[in-house]
Amino acid sequence: PRRPPARRAPPAMSDLPPTIDLPSTETATLASWQSAGAFRTQDRLASERDDPEYTFYDGPPFATGLPHYGHILAGTIKDVVTRYACGNGHRVQRRAGWDCHGLPVEYEIDQLLGITHRDQVLEMGIAKYNETCRSTVMRYSGEWRNTIERLGRWIDFDNDYKTMDVDFMESVWWVFKTLFGKGMVYRGFKVMPFSTACGTPLSNFEAGLNYKEVRDPAVTVSFPVTSAGWEGVSLTAWTTTPWTLPSNLALCVHPAIEYVTVRDVAKDRKYLCAKTRLVQLFPAIGAKKFKAKDAGKHYEILATHAGTELVGLTYTPLFPYFAAHASAAQFFRVLSDKYVTDDSGTGVVHQAPAFGEDDYRVCLKFGVIEKGEGIPCPVDVNGEFTAEVPDVKGVHVK
Repeated sequence: PRRPPARRAPPAMSDLPPTIDLPSTETATLASWQSAGAFRTQDRLASERDDPEYTFYDGPPFATGLPHYGHILAGTIKDVVTRYACGNGHRVQRRAGWDCHGLPVEYEIDQLLGITHRDQVLEMGIAKYNETCRSTVMRYSGEWRNTIERLGRWIDFDNDYKTMDVDFMESVWWVFKTLFGKGMVYRGFKVMPFSTACGTPLSNFEAGLNYKEVRDPAVTVSFPVTSAGWEGVSLTAWTTTPWTLPSNLALCVHPAIEYVTVRDVAKDRKYLCAKTRLVQLFPAIGAKKFKAKDAGKHYEILATHAGTELVGLTYTPLFPYFAAHASAAQFFRVLSDKYVTDDSGTGVVHQAPAFGEDDYRVCLKFGVIEKGEGIPCPVDVNGEFTAEVPDVKGVHVK
C-alpha cells in the first residue's frame, strides 16, 4: 500500500527572520487583501452559497471629527464579531455609515458662523442652515477611511450610507409610524440636559461634548414656616442654581437626619437646618481658631427634630409667582427623601421639579405635581425668563 505523504514539520523559531518590521508587514498584508479582493470575494461567495444572514447593527460615528482611541477600540471589537460570524458560515452585510444628525454637526456650524442664539438660525433660514451643515458633515470621511482600513477592518466604504440620505430618513420614519400604528409609542415627561444656545434637549453624550468647569453663585435662603407652633422659624436651603428659586415648589429633608432650630444671636432670628450643617449658617465656627466654648456667641440651639417630624410643614414661598397656580394647594411644603445629604449645604434641598431629576421624582411622589405640561417652568428654550417671572422677564438665567 502507498504510504501517506509525510507531514511537514511546523516552522521552528529559528526559521523566523531575525527582525520583523511589523508596520511594513501589515501594509503588505493589506495590499495582498486589496489585490485579491478578499473582502468582496468573501461576501460574494457567501451570497452564492446562500449563507444565512447575520445582522449586525453598528451605530455609525460622526464624521465631523477625527477618529480617536475609543473609535479604534470599538471598531476592532466590531470587526472581531463580524469576522467570527463569517467564519461560522454566515453572510454579514458590513456597510460603513455616517451619523449626520445631532449637535456635533450643528456645533461645528455654530462655531463657524458665530451663532449663539436659536433666533439667529431662524433668521438665517432652516434651509440655508441645513445646507451649510451638509457641506461640512463629511469633512473628515477620508481620514476615517484611511484609519479604519489601516487597522485591517473589513467594511464597505464604497457603498456607505449617511443618515441624511432621504431613503434612510424615510425608513426611520416608516419604522416610527409602524410602531405608532401598533400603539407602542407613548409620550413621556422627564428632566433632561438642555442647550439654550441650540434650543433643544441633549443626550448624555451630547451634554458632555462641550463640558466646562465654570463658577456659579451659591446662596443660602430662608423660607418662613407658616405651620402652627413654628412661629418665627425659617427653614434654610443652600443652592448653586439660584436661577431656579423662582420655580421653587417644595423643600426636601432626609427622614433620618437630625435637624435643629437655632437662634442667630447676632440677628435674633430663628432658623432650621441639619445639626451637622450649622457651619453653613455660621461660617465662623468652621475656622481653625474657633473654640467650642465660643459657640454661644453665634447661636443657641432651641430644639432638635428628626427629619420625619418636619414632613408636611408649610412655608411662605420666596417669590409669589406661582402662589395663585391652579395646583398651589399642593405647593410650598416639606417633603422627605433619602437623596438629601448633610455633607454640604443645610440638609434642606429646595425643589424645582422642572429643572432637577430628583426634584421631579420627589415632587411627583408626594403629589406636588402631576405628569404633564402643567409644571411651572418660567424659562423658555433660549434660557430666558418668561412673563411668568415679570421682574426679570427676558433675562438669561446664567
